[in-house]
Amino acid sequence: MRGTMDKPLLIVVASSYAAFRSYIFRAVTTRYRLWLLNPTPPTWEQPYIEGHTVVDCLDLDALTAAAAAVAHEHKVAGFFCYDEVYVETAAWAGAALGLTTLDPAAIARCRDKTATRQALEKAGIPQPASQAVASLDEARAFAARVGHPVILKPRNLGGSLGLRKVEDPADLEAAFEVTSGVGVPGIHRFEDGVIVEEFLDGPEVSVDSVVFEGDCTPMIVGRKVLGDTEAMAFEEIGHDVDGADPLLDDPDVVDLVRRTHAALGFDNGFTHAEYKVTPKGLQLIEVNARLGGGMIPYLGMLTSGTNAVLAAADVAVGRRPTVEFPDPRRAASVRFAYPAFDMEVTTSRAREELLVPPVYEMGMSAVPGGTVRLPPRGLARSGYVIAVAPSLEESRAALADPARFFEITGRPLQ
Repeated sequence: MRGTMDKPLLIVVASSYAAFRSYIFRAVTTRYRLWLLNPTPPTWEQPYIEGHTVVDCLDLDALTAAAAAVAHEHKVAGFFCYDEVYVETAAWAGAALGLTTLDPAAIARCRDKTATRQALEKAGIPQPASQAVASLDEARAFAARVGHPVILKPRNLGGSLGLRKVEDPADLEAAFEVTSGVGVPGIHRFEDGVIVEEFLDGPEVSVDSVVFEGDCTPMIVGRKVLGDTEAMAFEEIGHDVDGADPLLDDPDVVDLVRRTHAALGFDNGFTHAEYKVTPKGLQLIEVNARLGGGMIPYLGMLTSGTNAVLAAADVAVGRRPTVEFPDPRRAASVRFAYPAFDMEVTTSRAREELLVPPVYEMGMSAVPGGTVRLPPRGLARSGYVIAVAPSLEESRAALADPARFFEITGRPLQ
């Protein structure tokens, strides 16, 4: 599936797991050639790429040097990154090469939840009260002002890492210890690195939007499915996407999404914004400067034919994206596999004998010998199953009791 030489060359920064990300490579290579900059040598990516460079993608100097070496030998059209961990570094490296379509400062404002809140507050965007704190005493003082429950989250991490809900003041110390102790090697740690936030009750929706020269267009609305235990309360165990979701065309929602991006000075790129549905209307939780995770862009393809991946790639090279919804509107749900406990995996299998419509696709990312840790200390998604149906009621029903689609065994971690 390597591209022909007449296709523009994109540098793609980091690739992640095949199970959850290969659809991105399949989509983008219909229009672009890819050169992969990645911390490890390619495996599943090999059929999709022109070449690769192994590099620490969080080391800006090393990443920039690796990209410059590629640009010395090839005409590079743009930088493309969909991984929350690397998206800011990738933008700075691209800017260093003169590829300025994506503004690294705007991406940094999205990555830093405090900077996001400050920009949105100035613009009057509805959002929960929040504060970055450096100590347990500061966390207690803010929680006392807004009242419990409160949410604790790391200031600049994603994937629900370290996210805790604190119902009672007596539980704040233990939650603060968990949140403040979570980190990703290579990611800057702020001194006031814990966000304490007012808890908003209500369902959560996401809006994936493409932005080009300040023109923001929502493409996909996702409905989050969260875990039902204390440890998994903020883990996104699945997503539901309706190609005909009424929020896509709701003028108030579209206006809010556009004002959110304008407030952040986010004029070019792709975002995954998360909102809480409250009695006062939508309130902004966070904006991620990347494609939605959890296979949401893939569900968009399956439910309306809209191609968020190509839209994001087009903007990365300075091309106005074509936003289309060419297929009949349908609904799709995805549910993820999780181990029963923190483990070193010994066996993992998707039960493909259950692949009967409307169940559409399934796969595994956990492999024997790998380790998985459940939230809030790890990212434990181990596989996925997707159903596609005429309505969300049908796709959701098809994936009831999602654990039945997977077999995962392992040895407990110490």
